[in-house]
Amino acid sequence: MKVLLLSDVRGTGKKGEIKEVADGYANNFLIKTGKAKRADSSAISENKNKIAANDYHKEMERQEAVALSEKLKGQKFSVKIKCGENGKTFGSVTAKEIADALSLKGFDIDKRRIELKNPIRTIGDFEVIIKLHSTVSVKITVEVTSI
Repeated sequence: MKVLLLSDVRGTGKKGEIKEVADGYANNFLIKTGKAKRADSSAISENKNKIAANDYHKEMERQEAVALSEKLKGQKFSVKIKCGENGKTFGSVTAKEIADALSLKGFDIDKRRIELKNPIRTIGDFEVIIKLHSTVSVKITVEVTSI
């Protein structure tokens, strides 16, 4: 029997897939527990429409990320940190401080999207990568200065 999976089923398939399974397995487990429904023509067309809509929304998110990356490219953001007389910093600049500096210029970017291998502990200019989408990332310059 052909069934349309409504949720991930270990050993059978992922949500949205159409699978050929044994009649007993389909009737007694998959359909009974609500993990699948019979794959008739209306269910198949409904599934195709959902997949098309999902692909459309993913593409729109990617295009928004590309547009944002074009705005961010080449920008320089400034972060201030306390510093001693000999140039030694007190504390470090983390992704949160960089996200705050971005928000001051009108870019609302989550701190988890900022890729910072180690916190910045010195004064100067640093290249930082921001991952806006799974396929789109942009490099910005962060200028760390003393207060």
